[in-house]
Amino acid sequence: MKSILISLSLILSFVLRAQNPALPEDVKSNLEKRIEYGNTPSIVVGIIDANGTSYFNFGMTKSGGKAVDEHSIYEIGSISKTFTATLLADNIVKGQMNADDPAQQYLPEKVHLPTYEGKFITLGNLSDHTSSLPRMPTNFEPADPMNPYADYSLDQLYEFLSNVKLTRAIGSEYEYSNLAVGLLGHILALKAGVSYEELMETKIARPLNMTETKITSDQNMLNHLAFGHSNGMVVANWDLPTMAGAGAIRSSTHDMLLFLAANIGLTKSDLTPAMELAHQIRHDKAGNTRVGLGWHISKGEHGDLIWHNGATGGYRAFIGFIKEDKKGVVVMTNSDANIDDIGFHLLNPQRPLAEVKPKVTAWIKETIDEHGTKKLVDRYEKMKKEKGDYYSIDENEINSLGYWYMNDQKNLPAATAIFEINMKEFPSSFNVYDSYAEALMNTGNNQDAITHYKKSLELNPGNTNAIDMLAKMGVVYEVKAPELKEELLKTYDGTYELAPGFNIVITHQGTQLFGQATGQGQFELFPKSDTEFYLKVVEARVTFAKNADGEMGMTLFQNGAVLPGKKI
Repeated sequence: MKSILISLSLILSFVLRAQNPALPEDVKSNLEKRIEYGNTPSIVVGIIDANGTSYFNFGMTKSGGKAVDEHSIYEIGSISKTFTATLLADNIVKGQMNADDPAQQYLPEKVHLPTYEGKFITLGNLSDHTSSLPRMPTNFEPADPMNPYADYSLDQLYEFLSNVKLTRAIGSEYEYSNLAVGLLGHILALKAGVSYEELMETKIARPLNMTETKITSDQNMLNHLAFGHSNGMVVANWDLPTMAGAGAIRSSTHDMLLFLAANIGLTKSDLTPAMELAHQIRHDKAGNTRVGLGWHISKGEHGDLIWHNGATGGYRAFIGFIKEDKKGVVVMTNSDANIDDIGFHLLNPQRPLAEVKPKVTAWIKETIDEHGTKKLVDRYEKMKKEKGDYYSIDENEINSLGYWYMNDQKNLPAATAIFEINMKEFPSSFNVYDSYAEALMNTGNNQDAITHYKKSLELNPGNTNAIDMLAKMGVVYEVKAPELKEELLKTYDGTYELAPGFNIVITHQGTQLFGQATGQGQFELFPKSDTEFYLKVVEARVTFAKNADGEMGMTLFQNGAVLPGKKI
């Protein structure tokens, strides 16, 4: 096996060059606010260009912990997919595999990957998200939701793959799939005869001197761990033994800049041809985003912006670069707060930074700590009148806090009050009624639980959890879907612009309606009425209506947001 060599002295001479200028003041101020407001314990930023590398570190590993630096360890989540893509590309350039090889030929005989009209899923399909496999297997039922992949076994993966039926032609559409890339990582490990972890370290991490990039953290990495957080509370790290290639890697800003340097071409290695192959565009089926092997590719002012992001239970990460500018950026945080806007802004200042506000969940938690749960809802309403738009109010964050009190703290009064607050804030969301009903059910108040589960189903007839919970309480609930004619659905077909650069394309097939958002896979829309439809893949619904000029418009309702879209 040919070794991949890169000179340590070359790396050191590159890293020790003159530092870049200071972080732009608007970015620095924005990041400081995120720390100050408690949105995240820390954010680390690494920037690399032809002049060298710079690190900008904000915050702590946890409350009372150590200050973070370029050697602090974070989970990079789905950025791991770019490592998996590099491993595939390395096999391709060496003539050991081909992107058009059927994935089936690399699996044990007992596994039978699905086909569609005689066509096989290829290795390239797995990497560029056109395999037609779903985002996740349907037999994914974690025993521990806080570490959801830990107990998903290889036998479960094989069982699912051998029985799943594809719903569309392979290669016809983009649908982001952890399942597909997790399978690809497994196939690459089988081909090499080693674990995915050993393969990644042997082929990428060690040759690039990325000593702080592993799946199983060594003692040095544990000593520098930035603890993952959700809603300000420490959460478990994730383990992905079966689908490691989809998101199992942990790394530091220091190491990720070494990875970027190799991808940009600022350092050369035996991986250079593989990395260049992975950057090549394979399709443009992801809305305004094109896709290579693993990487997503957006058009930029000076050249293509090649990027990927990552998310686990307590971490978010972003990595991106522009070859023409010879510039790359990595951003990592040890919380579930999105930081993609920082990375995009640093590579393209025309992309705005997110407005930063304190999280209302922090206020709720502090109020419970100080006053308990008595009159929590009244205190919340008083605070809203006095402080107006001061806090960032997010439906999912409030919901997660409620479940933290219900499941981790065994504090049902707190959970019930928090879910009640969420209902008042987001009365058009089916999920807030579902969560409140669950808390009521746990207190033994079945009568009110039934009422709120039914309210949830009125808003979203696709909420199968509510149907199951009602059945446990002896209530049979039948969803009656209206029968819509194809002629009506044709009038909804078209592209709707909800925000600059973000569209939803509506199409119909017979009496079924489908949508596809920019950069995402296609989803089915289920009718609630002639004009209102709901989704099952996410908690959202859409409505259609004509304006005064007779032009069709669409409105998306999701996570408390109301986004109207005009047909373009």
